This record gives sequence, structure tokens and C-alpha cells, in this order.
Amino acid sequence: MEKIWQGQLDELVKVLGIESKPVAVTFTNDEVDFGEGKRVSMCRALKLAARGKTLVIEKETSACPGGSWHCGLVEPPSGDMRKGIQWFLTQGEKLTYSITTFQRMMDLTTPPPTGFCQRIVMAPVEEAELRPDIIVFVCNAEHACRLLTLDQFWDGIPPRIELAGSMCHSALIYPAVTGRSNLSLGDWTARRMQKFPADTVFVTIPYERVPNLTAAVPVCSAGSAELEIPQEIESVMEEDDFPE
Repeated sequence: MEKIWQGQLDELVKVLGIESKPVAVTFTNDEVDFGEGKRVSMCRALKLAARGKTLVIEKETSACPGGSWHCGLVEPPSGDMRKGIQWFLTQGEKLTYSITTFQRMMDLTTPPPTGFCQRIVMAPVEEAELRPDIIVFVCNAEHACRLLTLDQFWDGIPPRIELAGSMCHSALIYPAVTGRSNLSLGDWTARRMQKFPADTVFVTIPYERVPNLTAAVPVCSAGSAELEIPQEIESVMEEDDFPE
């Protein structure tokens, strides 16, 4: 198969000035003979892939039980393990007040895809051996604004953003199982543990939306198209009482 995705985002990245490498994420049951299979959490793997590494994560090498569950590598926890996760979220991480609010957060967001896949491959898109299911941009707020504007340029359909929950849910699984682009802030524990810069956000685009995204770059002002403001509108804007 021709790996057209490997150079597909070069112009987009250059125009937007994104410094981190876009990350190709592929969910598969197939055996792979490339990449590193060391123990790693999903959020750590995302950071490493944005820096140039290729990683293959299976249930045996997933270093985060929550990530294994949210990404569909293992069955949802039950019994004592479920109670342990409830305690950790409420008393350990202190990210939600009670087991009731934890359950509410889970039930009101897209559920984890049980039995989804056997392995997850993350790699810089320019080196990805497998066709991506999603592309994750580790970027800043301005990049995110431009990416989402380009993403909806042709069809005008706004993304249905899902922010709540873990980073692996909002940045990986929600876009993968719904086919919707998403903006993620990550979760506070993942951000803190991986030492992501304070201005970092995560934009995930399902791969099937990438051709339209890149095609919008030369014709959209969020890409490289020149902004044109009619004189009558510009004159009104100049009347602002709070000039720069």
C-alpha cells in the first residue's frame, strides 16, 4: 500500500508552524514487526510519538490500567478492581468528588469500547507504517483554532467536543469510535505527570477527514489564504475605542 499519509500533512504543519510531529494512531489486531514495545502509558506514548518515536502498546505493555480500559485493550473493571478505581479517582487523584460524580462522568460521556483491539500503534505520521485511524496534533490554542476552522471549512459542521474524562479518552478513543474531530485539554494527572507545557492542547482529526483539512489550507484564512476586509467594514472596526 502506498503510504500517502507520510507526506500529507507537511504543508499544513509548515503553514501553521506546529513544532511537534503530528501523531498517527492506528488500532489493530494484526501483528507488527516494528516500533518499541516497552511498558508505557497512553499519555506518555503520545508525547514520545510527537517527538519522533514509534510505539506499539498491548495490554501487557500498557503501563496504565485506566488507559488499558479506556482504549479497549482490556475488559472494564469490576468487583474489587472497580472499587479500587473509584477510590483512586476520588481519594487518590482527587479529580472528582465522589463515586456518584465519577459514575455520572462515565455515563454522560462516550463509553469505552470493550474488546476494541489488541494493540495500538503510535508514530509520527511522517514515519507511520500503518494507515492512521486518527491524527493527533500536540499544539497550542492558536494552532487548535486554525485546525478546527480548517476541519469544518468545507461542510460547516461544527465538532461536538467532549472534554471530560481521561486524556486517552478525549484525545484518542472518542474521535476514533465516533469519527468526530475533538479538542482535548488532557486530564490534570496526565498533564502533570508528563510535564506538558502549560499552553499545550490536543486536536484529534479522524484520518478520513484529513484530505479536506489539507485541501482547505490554500483557500481558508486559517491556512494560508490572505484575509480580505472590505473598506466599509474596516472603517467601522477602526472606530473601536480601545485600539491596540
